[in-house]
Amino acid sequence: MTTSNEETTEIIAVLVPAILRGLHALEFAGRHLAPTTLEELIGAISQRNEDLAPALGASSRFAWPDRLGPVRDCLERSGNAVEEGIDAFLASLDAPQPMMAAYRALRGYARAAEALYPLAAHLRPVSQFFLEAAARDDATLARRLADADPTRDGVGYMHVDGPAGTRGAFSLYVPEYYEPGRACPLVVALHGGSGNGGAFLWSWVREARTRGLIVIAPTARGSTWSLMEPQIDGPNIDGMVERVAADWNVDRSKQLLTGMSDGGTFTYVLGLRTACRFTHLAPIAAAFHPMLMAFADADRVRGLPIHIVHGAGDWMFPPELAQTAQRTLEQAGAAVVYREIADLSHTYPRDENAAILDWFLK
Repeated sequence: MTTSNEETTEIIAVLVPAILRGLHALEFAGRHLAPTTLEELIGAISQRNEDLAPALGASSRFAWPDRLGPVRDCLERSGNAVEEGIDAFLASLDAPQPMMAAYRALRGYARAAEALYPLAAHLRPVSQFFLEAAARDDATLARRLADADPTRDGVGYMHVDGPAGTRGAFSLYVPEYYEPGRACPLVVALHGGSGNGGAFLWSWVREARTRGLIVIAPTARGSTWSLMEPQIDGPNIDGMVERVAADWNVDRSKQLLTGMSDGGTFTYVLGLRTACRFTHLAPIAAAFHPMLMAFADADRVRGLPIHIVHGAGDWMFPPELAQTAQRTLEQAGAAVVYREIADLSHTYPRDENAAILDWFLK
């Protein structure tokens, strides 16, 4: 029995770091992906996957104790998703549309993160991965997480009205240490045009778990957000917020609407309208046209906190669109923070989440 325990510990000690290195590699690729960097990224990522396949092979051959079957399942599903994502990314340059293939490959990150997350309550390296870097050695937060029951109803990640990515449904994260007596700030995060809420949720779990936020990640009813017909997706998002607020204590004074690409554009479409519930807007890599102001509520826009993030190298929505948004909204009286990032293309800058939340929560 001792040998079996030692062997199990050794398998876990090898497999967990290999998975985490692979996840970090996919994060790095996602942050720096651009038509001009794809080939270089493939070269860099190819060096980060050499230990994962042997670790997965050792795990599959090992006779895991029955009681640790769920641990094996989490680790192997996560590791396989990482491996598939990296392999697909490495092959993307040979695809007919390399950038689209690279974007699809990066979807493996969300599958891997979701499979691995249940072990955050049991394995310190996994727990630290799902925290902001500055908080990974925070003893107070570590105790709060250790004292929380991750198996109780209504905490952790969940998919509502269908499996992850179901059209018109949503995914949700509630911190494991949630207490009904404390009102939680709310983030509603809108995916990009080819994405879904089940995947985009994992762009925000790390920060939400660190800072005690509730995150709703809706999935559009159609293939993307109803930019020209906001009455399709808008009321659905409002309904999601109302359902969550009925079951959890949401801070009505701190409600952030944010989104990437088409999700960022829909943040403008919804967030500037009359009687919008959201107190702050953070469109990222979004398209903007001054015509949007024709449908905006002038009184709402005046003083509205808006945090715009855009890449100087955005090849899909040029940064001039974001610069126009800044000027137009400032002229209308909005309180605009504008961040144009030199090395960012048309991809999601997760490293900006902390700055967005510092602004939102101050």
